[in-house]
Amino acid sequence: MDLDSIECVSSSDGLDEDEIHLHHTLHPYSLSHHHPELSATKPRNGSNNSGIAVPTATAPATSVHELLECPVCTNSMYPPIHQCHNGHTLCSTCKTRVHNRCPTCRQELGDIRCLALEKVAESLELPCKYYSLGCTEIFPYYSKLKHEALCNYRPYSCPYAGSECSAVGDIPFLVAHLRDDHKVDMHTGCTFNHRYVKSNPREVENATWMLTVFHCFGQYFCLHFEAFQLGMAPVYMAFLRFMGDENDARTYSYSLEVGGYGRKLIWEGTPRSIRDSHRKVRDSHDGLIIQRNMALFFSGGDRKELKLRVTGRIWKEQNPDAGVCIPNLCS
Repeated sequence: MDLDSIECVSSSDGLDEDEIHLHHTLHPYSLSHHHPELSATKPRNGSNNSGIAVPTATAPATSVHELLECPVCTNSMYPPIHQCHNGHTLCSTCKTRVHNRCPTCRQELGDIRCLALEKVAESLELPCKYYSLGCTEIFPYYSKLKHEALCNYRPYSCPYAGSECSAVGDIPFLVAHLRDDHKVDMHTGCTFNHRYVKSNPREVENATWMLTVFHCFGQYFCLHFEAFQLGMAPVYMAFLRFMGDENDARTYSYSLEVGGYGRKLIWEGTPRSIRDSHRKVRDSHDGLIIQRNMALFFSGGDRKELKLRVTGRIWKEQNPDAGVCIPNLCS
């Protein structure tokens, strides 16, 4: 689908409609944030000047940390840790990459496990690698990886759906990245009114475009609208994602409405966190899905042009655990 031919006319919070022409250039943007891992042993009890015990963390000897670092990939090693006949170690992943040759002395590697180093690793407790981002948890060496894969402080991936963007960072960074690098439209307010126009809607192919980021209740939300094939049927889909973690996303709800000529489709749901990939949300059909024929019916005319108006709003649940939806007005 030719994204340059899509016109989006939008308004927010009662404002007059503004005409917006989309010219999205799907360029990859690569940005990686490296957060050095802080290493520490199990916290020991210390005392301050008042004599009250306070937890402290002591960094292990550099030599221990270096012993657990694979010389090939420089990542921390986990069992099985292999060694050559001269005692040089490396991780199991890199053992296959070096074709059974020690990268240090070039001697042939056998199937020797370095059990002593594995035991040393068991005695260590280390902080999460996202310590600098706010995580204060300390974990046994072998539990750390599992936690870091799910840590609430880990960086977010770029939620832009139109390219394989590798940018990662916190929410303020991603908001600026979406605005400056992907040229995404930004709106303030908890209601929206979009009109999607496509001159030749029968040329439906897999295509994605994200039109708007909304700022309301002090949070950011991504509104997606796209066309794709659902089986053999061409469909349009609109859904909302929350720029934050899943637990926070569940405290909000949203509605989407599309219709015309006395007919109406309404969707109400909870925004998905951007921790869930765009494809995962789309493939779960968690949003407003409109068949092409219905969308063209709502568009009116001779059904040769898509003119689809989607309205919606976002509200915050007063008590999400109670299962009762009580919308608040946006301030």
